[in-house]
Amino acid sequence: MNILLALWSFCVRTSVKWPVLQTLAPFVPVVALWWGFAAWGPFPAAFLPSPPDVLAKFVSLMEKGILPDYLGDSVMRLALGAAIGIALGVPLGLLVGLSKRAHRALWPILLFFQAIGDIAWLPILIIWFGFGLTTMTFVIVYTVLFPVVLNTVLGVRSVRIELHRAAQSLGAPPWRIVTEVVLPGALPNIMTGLRNGLGYGWRALIAAEMIVGTSGIGFLMFDARRAGSVTEIVLGMIVLGILWYIVDAWILAPIEQATGRRWGLVTQ
Repeated sequence: MNILLALWSFCVRTSVKWPVLQTLAPFVPVVALWWGFAAWGPFPAAFLPSPPDVLAKFVSLMEKGILPDYLGDSVMRLALGAAIGIALGVPLGLLVGLSKRAHRALWPILLFFQAIGDIAWLPILIIWFGFGLTTMTFVIVYTVLFPVVLNTVLGVRSVRIELHRAAQSLGAPPWRIVTEVVLPGALPNIMTGLRNGLGYGWRALIAAEMIVGTSGIGFLMFDARRAGSVTEIVLGMIVLGILWYIVDAWILAPIEQATGRRWGLVTQ
């Protein structure tokens, strides 16, 4: 018992000093359970590969250059679609949030199209644009757009009216009120919308790659189905989880938190 307590104390001290270890520690029992279950053998290795099998497949695909190429394709598609979605979503959200006329005219339309899932567009997009980048980009833009727009509207409407009136009383023109009062005040909500939109867009991209892609992580997983390679499918799932964790926990979440602190909505 004393040995276990000493080992636990050592793990806690080490994880505090090394954040990467603190992140990886919760996955250790999951991988151990998976490894033990695979070694126990209730399912053939072809149905349930072990962690060493997946690691060997990872090394093989890296050496062949397949995994880096596919991963690069997926990231580039997400970056392109997200950039277009943000460029459209933020101005549209500002317009709907600031103008009562625009809100009355566009809000029902936004809610209507928000209810139509991104994947529901794929049949008609394949007819219009075929199997290619345009179809996947449209799906990502559509998925990213709504969280950004709706959160921007929420952010604009959360800016206190006293700040508007104070800027007006000081003689600020409308464009300065938007750029120096409304937009900074709405930034925390915009970042929240961006974080949610990218998460939804990432999942939509994988689904689109499975159906219309010729490369990418989604295509890798779906193509492995034809060869019956469960190992590649599991590897693709792990790569998706790791990549998104890195993007969300190490990039998006700190930016969102820093933005909230900067504009006074998060104090701790």
